[in-house]
Amino acid sequence: MSDYTPPIPRLEFDPRTYDVAVVSRSRQKYWLHALLLLTTFFTTMMVGTRLETNFLHGLPIFSLADDTIPLFPIGFILEHPARILLGLPFSLTLMTILLAHEMGHYVMCLRYGVYATLPFFIPAPTLIGTMGAFIRIKSPIRTRTALFDIGIAGPIAGFIVASFVLMFSLMMSKPAPPVIVQGDIVLDFPLIFRIAHWMIMGDGMRVLPLEHMLLHPTAIAAWVGMFATALNLLPGGQLDGGHIIYSLMPRLHRHISRLTVGALIPMGLLLWPGWLIWAVLLGITGMRHPNVSPWPPLSPGRRMLGLVALALMILTITPNPFPGNALAMPHWF
Repeated sequence: MSDYTPPIPRLEFDPRTYDVAVVSRSRQKYWLHALLLLTTFFTTMMVGTRLETNFLHGLPIFSLADDTIPLFPIGFILEHPARILLGLPFSLTLMTILLAHEMGHYVMCLRYGVYATLPFFIPAPTLIGTMGAFIRIKSPIRTRTALFDIGIAGPIAGFIVASFVLMFSLMMSKPAPPVIVQGDIVLDFPLIFRIAHWMIMGDGMRVLPLEHMLLHPTAIAAWVGMFATALNLLPGGQLDGGHIIYSLMPRLHRHISRLTVGALIPMGLLLWPGWLIWAVLLGITGMRHPNVSPWPPLSPGRRMLGLVALALMILTITPNPFPGNALAMPHWF
């Protein structure tokens, strides 16, 4: 995700009568990036330890039963500190996917001379140990081409890495015990999971459906990566999808943003309440967009690439990601 900070509006002036001052870029806060990176690595390692332990013992990956270890198993790890290494596969995989997404934006910013920060990772006491990552764009984006390339590069980079992870992680997954099929928190799967499962196992409905598999923790990381891709590609506001829409159709950005909010509200009421939060966020920022000149228009190749972005959203979106779950907060420590 890229957080665009609008530049101060420029005033028209005659350079012959005014002095021009060159403002230097603010320095990167490397210590802050490093601190957030290490903290997020620690929180995702903690969660990964729990996920790996459940997987090795044949338990549902998100089991919240009282006899299982807590979400952040501090006591469990302190008994044998080496246990935290169990969280490495999940943590490294998830952070690599998130980093690929943000570096896709960052590299394109460098290409077009747009000043952007390095990624900020967000540690959080969630089911995955983080709330993702973002970069901040601190200088104007001059053209629709630059806006399009910066917007679409992140989802494509994250999707490619998550797809490779998905294929290998499904092969490391295993059948669930006959009695224990689903945990307290059940995941639904996007279309890309169904396609990957079919490619690996053939007729998945006859062999072993996804719903009857114990997913390896790295598969959970791939699921998170795909879900994050879909969220970022929602066509509205300051999301990557909003930047892509504005690049393709500047005059329709406002209307499409409103339609997106209108679609998220019934989805939130009927499927997953989290869509209501996204509806509110898009409702607040949905009319905004970077101040980019409408000329020149995008090339035909980039317009075709816009269809790729639509295909990625269809492949990765999960309308009801947690079917039948109240998602009550578990015991933390």
